[in-house]
Amino acid sequence: MVKITFVSASGARTELDVSEGTSIMQAAVQNGVDGVIGECGGAAMCATCHVHIDPAFADKVQPIADIEEAMLDCAMSPVDARSRLGCQIALGPELDGVIVHLPPSQ
Repeated sequence: MVKITFVSASGARTELDVSEGTSIMQAAVQNGVDGVIGECGGAAMCATCHVHIDPAFADKVQPIADIEEAMLDCAMSPVDARSRLGCQIALGPELDGVIVHLPPSQ
Protein backbone atom coordinates (compact mmCIF):
# COMPACT_ATOMS: atom_id res chain seq x y z
CA MET A 1 0.00 0.00 0.00
CA VAL A 2 1.04 3.58 -0.69
CA LYS A 3 -0.01 6.54 1.44
CA ILE A 4 -1.19 9.67 -0.40
CA THR A 5 -2.48 12.93 1.06
CA PHE A 6 -4.72 15.23 -0.95
CA VAL A 7 -4.83 18.87 0.16
CA SER A 8 -7.82 20.83 -1.13
CA ALA A 9 -7.61 24.48 -2.17
CA SER A 10 -9.18 25.34 1.21
CA GLY A 11 -6.54 23.32 3.08
CA ALA A 12 -8.65 20.27 3.98
CA ARG A 13 -6.57 17.09 4.00
CA THR A 14 -7.65 13.62 2.90
CA GLU A 15 -5.23 10.78 3.64
CA LEU A 16 -5.58 7.46 1.83
CA ASP A 17 -3.78 4.13 1.58
CA VAL A 18 -4.03 2.74 -1.96
CA SER A 19 -2.58 -0.19 -3.86
CA GLU A 20 0.70 0.22 -5.70
CA GLY A 21 0.12 0.98 -9.37
CA THR A 22 -2.98 3.08 -8.70
CA SER A 23 -2.78 6.48 -10.39
CA ILE A 24 -3.27 9.66 -8.41
CA MET A 25 -6.48 10.26 -10.37
CA GLN A 26 -7.81 6.75 -9.65
CA ALA A 27 -7.01 7.12 -5.94
CA ALA A 28 -9.02 10.35 -5.79
CA VAL A 29 -11.99 9.25 -7.90
CA GLN A 30 -12.34 5.80 -6.31
CA ASN A 31 -12.32 7.36 -2.85
CA GLY A 32 -14.61 10.33 -3.53
CA VAL A 33 -11.97 13.05 -3.12
CA ASP A 34 -13.57 16.37 -4.10
CA GLY A 35 -11.56 18.35 -6.61
CA VAL A 36 -10.55 15.56 -8.98
CA ILE A 37 -13.00 14.59 -11.72
CA GLY A 38 -11.04 12.33 -14.08
CA GLU A 39 -13.55 12.86 -16.86
CA CYS A 40 -11.62 10.93 -19.54
CA GLY A 41 -10.91 7.98 -17.25
CA GLY A 42 -7.14 8.32 -17.37
CA ALA A 43 -6.46 8.67 -21.09
CA ALA A 44 -4.73 12.08 -20.80
CA MET A 45 -7.51 13.56 -22.93
CA CYS A 46 -8.77 16.17 -20.48
CA ALA A 47 -7.27 18.17 -17.65
CA THR A 48 -9.85 17.36 -14.97
CA CYS A 49 -7.26 15.58 -12.82
CA HIS A 50 -4.85 18.52 -12.70
CA VAL A 51 -2.87 18.44 -9.45
CA HIS A 52 0.18 20.12 -7.97
CA ILE A 53 2.83 17.75 -6.63
CA ASP A 54 4.29 18.86 -3.30
CA PRO A 55 7.85 20.15 -3.74
CA ALA A 56 9.19 17.44 -1.42
CA PHE A 57 8.16 14.84 -4.02
CA ALA A 58 8.82 16.75 -7.25
CA ASP A 59 12.02 14.85 -8.03
CA LYS A 60 10.38 11.48 -7.35
CA VAL A 61 7.74 11.58 -10.11
CA GLN A 62 8.59 10.52 -13.63
CA PRO A 63 9.26 13.33 -16.12
CA ILE A 64 6.25 14.92 -17.76
CA ALA A 65 5.33 13.56 -21.20
CA ASP A 66 4.55 15.79 -24.19
CA ILE A 67 0.85 14.77 -24.25
CA GLU A 68 0.50 15.61 -20.57
CA GLU A 69 2.16 18.99 -21.03
CA ALA A 70 -0.16 19.75 -23.96
CA MET A 71 -3.27 18.82 -21.96
CA LEU A 72 -2.24 21.03 -19.04
CA ASP A 73 -2.67 23.97 -21.42
CA CYS A 74 -6.41 23.19 -21.15
CA ALA A 75 -6.53 23.27 -17.34
CA MET A 76 -9.06 25.64 -15.74
CA SER A 77 -6.78 26.64 -12.86
CA PRO A 78 -3.32 28.17 -13.26
CA VAL A 79 -0.55 25.76 -14.16
CA ASP A 80 2.92 25.94 -12.62
CA ALA A 81 6.11 23.88 -12.50
CA ARG A 82 4.47 21.46 -10.03
CA SER A 83 1.40 20.85 -12.22
CA ARG A 84 0.73 17.34 -13.44
CA LEU A 85 -2.17 15.23 -14.64
CA GLY A 86 -2.98 12.81 -11.84
CA CYS A 87 -3.89 10.09 -14.33
CA GLN A 88 -0.30 9.99 -15.57
CA ILE A 89 1.36 9.30 -12.22
CA ALA A 90 1.27 5.74 -10.92
CA LEU A 91 1.86 5.41 -7.20
CA GLY A 92 4.73 3.20 -6.12
CA PRO A 93 7.06 2.86 -3.13
CA GLU A 94 9.08 5.90 -4.20
CA LEU A 95 5.94 8.04 -3.79
CA ASP A 96 4.83 6.60 -0.45
CA GLY A 97 3.63 9.57 1.61
CA VAL A 98 3.22 11.87 -1.40
CA ILE A 99 1.30 15.09 -0.85
CA VAL A 100 -0.86 16.33 -3.72
CA HIS A 101 -2.34 19.84 -3.73
CA LEU A 102 -5.62 20.32 -5.59
CA PRO A 103 -6.40 23.44 -7.64
CA PRO A 104 -9.49 25.53 -6.83
CA SER A 105 -11.32 24.29 -9.94
CA GLN A 106 -10.99 21.66 -12.66
